[in-house]
Amino acid sequence: MDLNGLTAIVTGGASGLGEATVRALVAQGARVAIFDLNAERGAALVSDLGAATMFRSVDVSDAASVAEALRAVEAAFGIPGAAVNCAGIVLAKTTLGKAGPHPLDAYAKVIDVNLKGTFNVLRLVAARMAEAAPGLDGERGVIVNTASVAAFDGQRGQAAYAASKGGIAATSLPVARDLARNGIRVNAIAPGLFLTPMAEELGEEVCAQLAKDVVFPKRLGKPSEFADAVLFLIRNTYMNGETLRLDGAVRLP
Repeated sequence: MDLNGLTAIVTGGASGLGEATVRALVAQGARVAIFDLNAERGAALVSDLGAATMFRSVDVSDAASVAEALRAVEAAFGIPGAAVNCAGIVLAKTTLGKAGPHPLDAYAKVIDVNLKGTFNVLRLVAARMAEAAPGLDGERGVIVNTASVAAFDGQRGQAAYAASKGGIAATSLPVARDLARNGIRVNAIAPGLFLTPMAEELGEEVCAQLAKDVVFPKRLGKPSEFADAVLFLIRNTYMNGETLRLDGAVRLP
């Protein structure tokens, strides 16, 4: 799929991996709609990147919120040809701790945002992509979801997070099969340890300690490297139904 002139949506696009993806897409000539709840950062990014971008405040787990934002995107930029789901939250809490069992509402919140939110955006944007004119190989759109190496190597305290990301990884193949008749591809990226704003807040010493578990190169991943993987998955029409680990060969202890 050609990136130049492409209309794309990036959820969680106001910061971290999502922001890097927005910047990379715009640099390749795409028009990008940023879906995020952080209106201040979203507006700043649009101000920086200009008319090729737009921002919508979106709760990815809410059907009406996503549907309204998609209508605005289509009115401004046309039917989206790509959607990248980066929106998500993290929770560290053991299944049974000193305060008792893992709070069920906290578990449900992570599943709601990470897994339900990803599928909600996926299903609604797929319905719009299916209305587009087919391109090369009959392709109408491509969706890239964000899983995590925690889907495979979940650590202590990651029961909710690992379950949500495992669900995203498991979604790639069946949804790719579902949407094949519509000419829509579906893949996911499972990033490892990345230098996002959240990681930077931990400080250089903690980041250096985390990097010791990475096989090579001995550092945290750069958001731009995640964005490069997104561009590859959008461009390469033969990539479908896969979850791509992007982790420097790290296996979480």
